Amino acid sequence: MGKIIAVANQKGGVGKSTTVVNLAAYLGMRGKKVLCVDTDSQGNTTTGLGVQKKTLKCSCYNVLIGSARIQDALLETEFEGVSLVPAVADLAGAEIELIELENRVSRLKAALMTCRTDYDYIFIDCPPSLSLITLNSLVAADTVMIPMTAEFLALEGLAQLWSTVRLIRSKYNPSLHLEGILFTMYDARLNLSAEVVAEVEKFFPGQIFETKIPRNVRLSEAPSHGKPVFYYDRSSKGADAYELLAHELLDEPLVLDKKPRGFIFSKK
Repeated sequence: MGKIIAVANQKGGVGKSTTVVNLAAYLGMRGKKVLCVDTDSQGNTTTGLGVQKKTLKCSCYNVLIGSARIQDALLETEFEGVSLVPAVADLAGAEIELIELENRVSRLKAALMTCRTDYDYIFIDCPPSLSLITLNSLVAADTVMIPMTAEFLALEGLAQLWSTVRLIRSKYNPSLHLEGILFTMYDARLNLSAEVVAEVEKFFPGQIFETKIPRNVRLSEAPSHGKPVFYYDRSSKGADAYELLAHELLDEPLVLDKKPRGFIFSKK
């Protein structure tokens, strides 16, 4: 049965979609069957996997409001082992429609239960808000991965998100656990970066991924070409970083043909 990981942070621009696309791509290259569920109306995961939103007739929106089965919305991407439930702009209006529907916080969970045995991993790209769609994602998930930047203002957002996770655990999904906190756009040269990591470690000891995703031009360029970074520039620092992160997620010893650059990874 596939493990469902919600990638969430109510702050935008922290690398949620980038993380979903590139983890999925690497795991697919490793022979895993992966499903990406794009629940963000901006559709960055959809774009990052090379899907043209204007051509879509069925999407996550239809699944959430109950006008289609999740199997009707599934697309096979051009990337090995990676499938997608895409997003369209209509998702922005789904919030209002969900209020009037039964089981409004568990509709995504019900849909995923019909297909989770077909996949090894299911990643849910959540919208940058603590909305009904985000609640659906957290209710459906086994774990939550939280990408964040190493800035002090990001700490407040982390506290708010964790309060929501605790609420979900108490009311809807007691088995929801933290997959880990992932620092993105990380600059190891800045004292501030280390200070923020240390502060988060106080409240979430042992819950921070050792891999830190650096700022990387090739990683930023890849979505505009509709490709994960492994297919756009396999030799980039961004590709190295997400390979390291995937090894952590799989709890495997590190295997790389080249020495990683610009970040540190040591297996405990």
